Amino acid sequence: MSSEDFPKDFVWGVAAASYQVEGAWNEDGKGPSVWDMFCRTPGAVWQGQSGDVACDHYHRYPEDIALIKALRAHAYRLSISWPRVLPAGTGEFSVAGLDFYDRLIDGLLEAGITPYVTLFHWDYPYELFCRGGWLNPYSSDWFADYTTLIVKKLSDRVVNWMTLNEPQVFLGLGHQEGRHAPGLRLPISEVLKATHNALLAHGKSVQAIRAHAVKHPLIGFAPIGSVHFPVSDNLADVDAARQAMFSVTKKNCWNVAWIADPIFFKQYPTDGLALFGKDAPQVGSNDMEIIGQPLDFYGVNIYSGLRVQAGADGKPVEVGDPLGGPRTAYSWTVSPESLYWGPRFLYERYKTPVYITENGMANVDWVAQDGKVHDPQREDYIRRYLLELRRAIRDGVDVRGYFHWSIMDNFEWAVAYQQRFGLIHVDYTTQKRTPKDSYYLYQQIIKENRVV
Repeated sequence: MSSEDFPKDFVWGVAAASYQVEGAWNEDGKGPSVWDMFCRTPGAVWQGQSGDVACDHYHRYPEDIALIKALRAHAYRLSISWPRVLPAGTGEFSVAGLDFYDRLIDGLLEAGITPYVTLFHWDYPYELFCRGGWLNPYSSDWFADYTTLIVKKLSDRVVNWMTLNEPQVFLGLGHQEGRHAPGLRLPISEVLKATHNALLAHGKSVQAIRAHAVKHPLIGFAPIGSVHFPVSDNLADVDAARQAMFSVTKKNCWNVAWIADPIFFKQYPTDGLALFGKDAPQVGSNDMEIIGQPLDFYGVNIYSGLRVQAGADGKPVEVGDPLGGPRTAYSWTVSPESLYWGPRFLYERYKTPVYITENGMANVDWVAQDGKVHDPQREDYIRRYLLELRRAIRDGVDVRGYFHWSIMDNFEWAVAYQQRFGLIHVDYTTQKRTPKDSYYLYQQIIKENRVV
């Protein structure tokens, strides 16, 4: 490839998630999820909003597929709503729920779009939560059975699979901090127990995919990045940033190694075990063999990062953001370097091909008087981040694809509809879709396979 291009087989995609776009929260026999219930908790979600209707993707998916096709995207990362296909989480499945994903997958393939299916993007079945959720020792088996159902239904057409999306978030925000569904504030010992069960669920899900897939599967997962990057290319700063990214220094889930090391190395990191002490989970004799199933790719969601330099003793010191530096509407720092150093550090450590499974920004977007949506900040963000990703590839990091978050504005969890991440503007009153300027920029990037 030339210095301006991405690899010829690079996958350009867009992403969304079931609860955030589908709506139809109780149609066709769908069971409730923890997010359906959390949104009904007073004060839990901004202005009491919910994903009951969201983008009405459940009914409008043909229009959305047409917009993805017009974008020229190669792939669409979607998630399955577990309670839509298994209303109680286990037991009898919903024919209507499965048929929806049948139609969606067929529609994507007919449009020349490759589906990348995420099995769990946070909408946990409420009925299973009432039986203990991720704390139940049978939770991993529930997830394996659900995986088997989906794989038997879709794997004659779907090749690319992801098990869990951002376990750090649904465990950290959902089970420790209480800011996301199911809204729990558990002691760290219980959080780590739930995390261990979720990791077992991941491993058993991988086993189920490989056992039942009709077409040879390619399997990964999609944790958050928690990227730390050096303030300079000085070797000491680079080493400090790498150390910071993979160290377990706080009693929470917000790190890379506690989630990824068991999957790739079949063991929890020693610094985490020392930090957690008696709160660390009990590990069964075969648990790490189950968790450590071989993966085909490492999907990672990266939006920003933390700047690090080496202290006098060589240990990492967080520098903080430049005074008045750029931030998104979500107040996340704009740090394009994270899309260089994040994939680089992950590839060095885990030696597995990388997909950027989410990257994007919340912006202040509205339809202008000319009927268009002008979002120059997002256009600049996309260019800056992709230039850094291209630099990582040029420096030998095996990055296979990039999925922009998100294809359209949607329900952004606890902050609901006040944040707009989409390449397409959604008027939630009329459900009118309006492609933004960034949509057309990304369309051109995909067409030319380079940053334009």
